[in-house]
Amino acid sequence: MPVPAVSGLASAIAPVQGVAGTGYLPAASETTATEGAGFATALAGAVDNVQQLQSTSKQLSLQAVTGNLEDIHTATLASTRAQVTLELVAAVRNKGVDAFNEIMRMQA
Repeated sequence: MPVPAVSGLASAIAPVQGVAGTGYLPAASETTATEGAGFATALAGAVDNVQQLQSTSKQLSLQAVTGNLEDIHTATLASTRAQVTLELVAAVRNKGVDAFNEIMRMQA
């Protein structure tokens, strides 16, 4: 069963105005279909963001353990944000690897 073409779909959907990003992943940049490095750049940016969130979480956890943190909610939120972001980046990476493996299995 052929898949319908969706080339005009991206231009037909207008971006939502007034919605801020979650801060979990870097903002999407405008890329063309010929840019092969777009996915790699986005994934590298997401990994950098995960490392930054984990570092913040680690610092706040250390402050909580030593008694230097006044608000434990800050540490809890930072830890949860780092965990969810890491799970999201891992899921995107796994889907990318699965797609690559599926492409490699295709017969010419």
